[in-house]
This record gives sequence, C-alpha cells and structure tokens, in this order.
Amino acid sequence: MAIAIVDDTPINLTLIQALLRKIIPAQMEIRCFTAPREGLAWSLSQEPDLVIVDYMMPELNGIEFIRTLRQRYPLEQVPILMVTAAHEKEVRYQSLEAGANDFLTKPLDRHEFDPRVRTMWSLHTSYTRLSRWNEDLQAEVARQTADLINRERETITRLARAAEFRDPETGAHILRVSHYSRLIAEALGMDQAFCDRLLTAAPMHDVGKVGTPDHILLKPGRLTPEEMDIVRRHAQIGHDILAGSSSPMIQMAAEIALNHHEKFDGSGYPKGTRGQEIPLVGRIVAVADVFDALTSARPYKEAWDLDRAVALLHEGRGTHFDPDCLDAFFSRWEDVLLIRERYRDE
Repeated sequence: MAIAIVDDTPINLTLIQALLRKIIPAQMEIRCFTAPREGLAWSLSQEPDLVIVDYMMPELNGIEFIRTLRQRYPLEQVPILMVTAAHEKEVRYQSLEAGANDFLTKPLDRHEFDPRVRTMWSLHTSYTRLSRWNEDLQAEVARQTADLINRERETITRLARAAEFRDPETGAHILRVSHYSRLIAEALGMDQAFCDRLLTAAPMHDVGKVGTPDHILLKPGRLTPEEMDIVRRHAQIGHDILAGSSSPMIQMAAEIALNHHEKFDGSGYPKGTRGQEIPLVGRIVAVADVFDALTSARPYKEAWDLDRAVALLHEGRGTHFDPDCLDAFFSRWEDVLLIRERYRDE
C-alpha cells in the first residue's frame, strides 16, 4: 500500500505528506519525488494506491505525467490528483481529459484536501474490493468448470469401458486411438482446447458396439455380408447414444462415433459422406483407428507389422484418408511409436 507524491518543490512535498499522515492508515507508505521522471518510473512499476502530482514541473509536466500513467492503469485502478494554481482553469480541464480523477488548487487548503483525498481513497478501496471479488468469482467459475469437465470425462470413460468389455481383446485400443488422434490434431495446428477435448472424446468412437450381438462381435472368422451390415450399424448406434447432449465434449464424441468410418472418397459408412464434408474429428479418428486396428490382434486376424500397416495407410491417402490428417500422423511418427509402446495390450 503506497502513495506517490510528485512535486519539484520540496516544501510542497513536506506539506502534502503532513496532510496525508493525518488521514491515511499508519502502515501506508508515502513516496516523495522531486524528479517527475523518477516518480513516473516508480509509479509505473509499483501500481500506487494514489498519485498526487503537481502540474508545473521541469522536463515533464503534470499533464504529460498523467497521460503516460493512464496508458498503464485505468481510471479506477490508480486514482490521480492533480495540483494546480487557482487561476489555471484550462490546466484543470486538460488534467481531467488526460485522466486525472480530481484536482487540488494552490495554496492547499486542508478543508479541501481532506475530503478529496478521502473520496479518492474510498473509490480505490471499492475498486480493489470489486477486483478481488471478480478474481474470486473467476476462480470459483474455473473450479466448477473443471469439476464439470472431469465429470464429463468420467462419464465418457465409463461408457468407453462398457464398449470395451464387450470386446475384451481390443485391450488398450481406445487409449492408443485417443492419443494418436490428439497427435494428429496438434500437428494440424488445432488449439489446445480442441486437442484436449478430442483426447477425451475419441475413446467413444466404438461405443455403438454395445448394440452389436456377441456372436458377431466376437466371431473368430470372416464375417458374412449380412453380419458386416450389422457391425456397420455401430456408427449410427454410437451417435444415437451420444446425440443431443449440451456438453461440447459429448457432442464431439457423437460426431466421432458417426463419422470415423467415413472415407475421403465417399465410399465409407454410414452416410457415404466425402472429403471436407466429413467433420474433421471423424477424419482424424479414421486414421488413428485404422492404424491401430491393423497393428493390433483381433479374434479374426493377427496383428500386422508396422511396414505393412504404413504401406496400406499410404495407399489410402486421398481415398480412405484425408491427406492432411495422414501427413500430420506421419509427421509425429516418433510419438506414435512411443504411444504404441506405452499402451501395449496386456
């Protein structure tokens, strides 16, 4: 807590300081400056609770002082009192336009000085309390928002686990797909909020498999065309489970569930959407999901080696996969391998 007094006349500094000591708290520091540039530098670095500045000073007059200070602090944050001669009416107008809250006239009158300083002090105290209240409110909003996001993540994780339990041999598939997806989004230059939301939403891509019968989902051999049609319904089922939520995270999960089997050339399912009409999250997860499905063991196939999987992904560039998403995936290849190693199937 500090007050700055800036006046090139030492006797004025002494007088103002004496008047202040009668009305401010004892612990309040008073800093006096006869050099206006020193006073300005200190005020810019310390955010004083009140500034009292004289108009007529060498090198830097009071108007210039106030204009510079106001570039840093708004009117309510640092109150400023300008001291002028009684006849300098135009200067007082200019000081108010420059950003002074009020002015004092010379010679200083204690009966005028006290109420003006008390008013400035009261305004500043109110501003400080309001600022702290706003900070506390923002902190509480941030805490509650974080709690809400954590609950959403828990809901999504539990739903994803429900789908995983239907197909236990997929192991850490949902973790790998979600982390691969975030890598792609990062490489595409998406913002952090998008990337974090995608990390949480991507595990829901196959939640619709809860509607696939076990004798088809766990069949060790090749599926018949009729059985494939039933499996393909999981994209629409997953979307229907998640659709209609007010949560941006679950909305993204619904979009992923519906679109992660669409292909860039329009030959995918369930809608046959093509190119940029496929939502970006669907195009991203398509790359991550296919890569992990190829390189993981399933009841109906052995895991492919990396070279064979990479070759197939390159073959699908521009037909199955969005070229930008595929290029982004391979631009983070070392990270892909680290994720694959970290989340191995048990």
